[in-house]
Amino acid sequence: MNATHLAIPEVVLFEPKVFGDDRGFFFESFNQAQFDAAVGRPVTFVQDNHSRSVKHVLRGLHYQIQQPQGKLVRVVSGSVFDVAVDLRQSSPTFGKWVGEVLSAENKRQLWVPEGFGHGFVVLSDTAEFLYKTTDYWAPAHERCIAWNDPTLQIDWTIGDAVPSLSAKDAQGSLFAQAQVFA
Repeated sequence: MNATHLAIPEVVLFEPKVFGDDRGFFFESFNQAQFDAAVGRPVTFVQDNHSRSVKHVLRGLHYQIQQPQGKLVRVVSGSVFDVAVDLRQSSPTFGKWVGEVLSAENKRQLWVPEGFGHGFVVLSDTAEFLYKTTDYWAPAHERCIAWNDPTLQIDWTIGDAVPSLSAKDAQGSLFAQAQVFA
């Protein structure tokens, strides 16, 4: 598995070695030792989640102010544009974001560590999105930053299309007013 540290170096893109022929394919989707080596520390996952969404559904930007979750995310059907935003005030990349297309075809995975906001928008007709988390969902501590925050200026790669948001995501805070990490 190839691991690439992105412009925010704590965010890591994983690309598996895929072995395929006319019968199909095989790849190792997770290897604890290789993952820990790539992120530079041991990581324990406690929960797996699976969502399905239709085109232009945008989920995010989510994070938990307590019980922060690191997430290893991937797509098993369709494609999404996945975004991580650095919410650590002490970081030199505070308020910066990185994004990658994840798809069933490219089989990429993205590591979004604790201290980051996370979101994605569906690019295909439908997408199934899987992610492992390092802590449990804690609704009382969950926060959301507006997907279209003027400070962050995230290019969601959907042009003029209007994303479909949950009621919660439509009420996201502005980055300047968001509760962030020290």
